[in-house]
Amino acid sequence: MLLWRRLAALRAAPGPRRLSVAARPGPGPGPSSPGPSGDGDGALRPLYMDVQATTPLDPRVLDSMLPYLTAYYGNPHSRTHAYGWESEAAVEKARQQVADLIGADSREIIFTSGATESNNMAIKGVARFYKSRNKHIITTQTEHKCVLDSCRSLEAEGFRVTYLPVQKNGLIDLKELEAAFQPDTGLVSVMTVNNEIGVKQPIHDIGEICRARKVFFHTDAAQAIGKIPMDVNDMKIDLMSISGHKIYGPKGVGAVYVRRRPRVRLEPLQSGGGQERGLRSGTVPTPLAVGLGAACEVAQQEMEYDHKRISQLAERLVTKIMSEVPDVVMNGDKEHRYPGCINLSFAYVEGESLLMALKDVALSSGSACTSASLEPSYVLRAIGTDEDLAHSSIRFGIGRFTTEEEVDYTVQKCIQHVKRLREMSPLWEMVQDGIDLKSIKWTQH
Repeated sequence: MLLWRRLAALRAAPGPRRLSVAARPGPGPGPSSPGPSGDGDGALRPLYMDVQATTPLDPRVLDSMLPYLTAYYGNPHSRTHAYGWESEAAVEKARQQVADLIGADSREIIFTSGATESNNMAIKGVARFYKSRNKHIITTQTEHKCVLDSCRSLEAEGFRVTYLPVQKNGLIDLKELEAAFQPDTGLVSVMTVNNEIGVKQPIHDIGEICRARKVFFHTDAAQAIGKIPMDVNDMKIDLMSISGHKIYGPKGVGAVYVRRRPRVRLEPLQSGGGQERGLRSGTVPTPLAVGLGAACEVAQQEMEYDHKRISQLAERLVTKIMSEVPDVVMNGDKEHRYPGCINLSFAYVEGESLLMALKDVALSSGSACTSASLEPSYVLRAIGTDEDLAHSSIRFGIGRFTTEEEVDYTVQKCIQHVKRLREMSPLWEMVQDGIDLKSIKWTQH
């Protein structure tokens, strides 16, 4: 029986699905080893509601990868024998599958190790290639950390970067974007869907503005690819970053789309054998590339169904929580958003305390890349969220394999623990007594 059929049978089981350590696929702690919670044999794993951090590997994707992990192990760059030819054919098929998802030519797809490398390649590569005439870059304050850090490293090389603010709904003001252009602006980088609050930027309009000014437009589409329709030609996108593990594909692989007409030139980040049209040297990992291609094909086939189903589950989660718990704020625009990413702030509750209370649901208080920091999310600060509310935010991720029972269980536990934590909060008690907390002058001792 194919793995995806087994998964379908598993998901048909009633009640919220929590796997035991023994049921976990792949290598890991054995039956006698302590599980993730340290409870030993039979410890339950939490429900997974953090698909913005990563998605589970779709079993259909794994099925496509397995032959290239065992029988077909040739180097795709070996041109003198059948082992190389069959691996090369698989890589080129995967390249076409990725291209088909975004309306591109397969020759415009460059395989990378993930969206972080793709973002670095696109931003640094374009900036350095055209540095003799273009020294200005425009991006936003709510980009992924790898985009912001790439821009900061270019500032150290003498480039100027404009970090556009966003409005309270998380969207950029197109008039501010137009006003930010300078005679030597060479690149605009704006992410499609934000990884923390799920807002969807007006990519089509931004592409039109950039094309009219003959400025290259890059978008980090890691959270958008396979979830919403994307067409690089319709949207006038010149460079796009893609990640495998955000679309139910394997970790360690991604791609960058680089337009051929009008041609975009990049300075490579690494030197070597000149693979991937000289832009990204290094042996392409055939099983991972095949997995990314298969994930893109499955996403293309199921996008409409997934989006409808995820929208219904998201509506169910938000409606139930907000009908039972007062003083809950949804962060980001309510209309222009991807429904599977829900960021809620629970006033008068510490987000970390709520996460600890919800230990049987895997959730996040923001980006997995910055979750070790105790500082409030820079994305929430950029949209003007009060620091107290920013500290009380939780991100709920709903994906392809999330069930209605899992959503209901998460809602029930969330309502229960928010009410319990508020009962312990003196601030909540003061609010209930009608005291305006902003009117209080707190003193330090």
